[in-house]
Amino acid sequence: MDKNSAFSFGRRNFLKGIVGSSVFLSAPGLHFAISATPPSKRVNLALIGCGGRGVSLVQEFVHHEEAQFLAVCDCFKDRRENLANDLNTFYASDVVKAYADYQEILERQDIDAVIIATPDHWHVPIALDAARQGKDMYVEKPLGVSMQWAWKLRKIIDQRGIIFQYGTQQRSMPNFRKACELARNGYLGEIERIDAWCPDMGSQYQLFHVPQYGCTRPAPIPESFDYLTWLGPAPIKPYTVDRCTSCGTYHGYDYALGFIAGWGSHPLDIAQWGIDMDHTSPVRYEGVGSIPEKGLYDSIDSWDMECTYSTGVKIHFMGHRVAESLVTSYRPWIDHGTTFFGDEGWVSVDRADIHASNPGLLEINLKEEDIHLRNTKSHAHDFLSCVLNRESPISPFEAALRSDTISHISDIAIRLERSIEWNPEQEKIVGDSPEDTLAAHMLDRVSRIGIV
Repeated sequence: MDKNSAFSFGRRNFLKGIVGSSVFLSAPGLHFAISATPPSKRVNLALIGCGGRGVSLVQEFVHHEEAQFLAVCDCFKDRRENLANDLNTFYASDVVKAYADYQEILERQDIDAVIIATPDHWHVPIALDAARQGKDMYVEKPLGVSMQWAWKLRKIIDQRGIIFQYGTQQRSMPNFRKACELARNGYLGEIERIDAWCPDMGSQYQLFHVPQYGCTRPAPIPESFDYLTWLGPAPIKPYTVDRCTSCGTYHGYDYALGFIAGWGSHPLDIAQWGIDMDHTSPVRYEGVGSIPEKGLYDSIDSWDMECTYSTGVKIHFMGHRVAESLVTSYRPWIDHGTTFFGDEGWVSVDRADIHASNPGLLEINLKEEDIHLRNTKSHAHDFLSCVLNRESPISPFEAALRSDTISHISDIAIRLERSIEWNPEQEKIVGDSPEDTLAAHMLDRVSRIGIV
């Protein structure tokens, strides 16, 4: 259950990545350190989804002495068995077991938390089952394909006191924190608008070496791949060579909203964090976008949205092809980022750098009385610490839900070719016209396996 068609890093590179970046312990030494950690200060983990993103998360978590992997799960037999073998080599033991059925993992009483790195359409169904079993969870972004499913997850997380960390790791990167602190503390003046942009579908074909919009021709299902389980809540459709690949699961509308959510969640999350809106969402959505008219990939290809808060602040939310000419008018180009514009200056941040209208803004040291946002060692460590101490992580569920709302309503507005009014307190589309009713129905998805 993952987004890539092969075990992305390879076993040798995986082990090299783990051991090579551990500056103070060899693999056997790390096993000893983890084993010596008292159970009260250790989190027993299971990974669900062993493709590229899942392996990356293992590489991030495994360096922390608080983390101990006990199980991995995937619909691709070779992925789950290879990763389990690699971890057991790393731990110098056979403690890590490989599973085809994630429910067997959830039934284990010795598993404290799960890392969910599956395709998007499986995020919430697995998280719901995990929450019912009392498991804490680190869930990759976006939450998924249905707001109704996400609202059900919020209810059970609140009821059970589940620790939830969203995979919006930019909150744990220093430059993003700095940009948000400048915005939150008034160093840019009053925030008037925000640019938020990210890669769109058009960036993917060369990167993943696939034909434009994907092949629809049916193909034999690989013998070691459980395709029906991979489909899960999605409709049954013929297997094709491009369906269960990175592009297929990122951009097939049965499995995801596309990069408007899958990548858009990152700049939108920072936009919300920087203006203290984790508890709400914009109230008006209008703009345009395109959807491929042929091929396998049928999510939003490119988009240009304006999302307005009740305060009047506007987010200009764009795919990278729309954003490039605008962004390069005021800063060097990179295909993702968030810019806060105040009436006294601007700051713009991405994973490579941070820019400002006045370089002096970046030299500001916060005053004691200023708002100091959470400073985390890493996103993984923050989650582990919060599981052990029963505290809310830096990317909690409500922040995930509210930023995801922006992607979902933008997707609906584009598909219906009309503006959408949204009530963030009631979490309802405003209006009772037939178009409003149709838009409201699009907040849900029919699930083949049922979502209780």
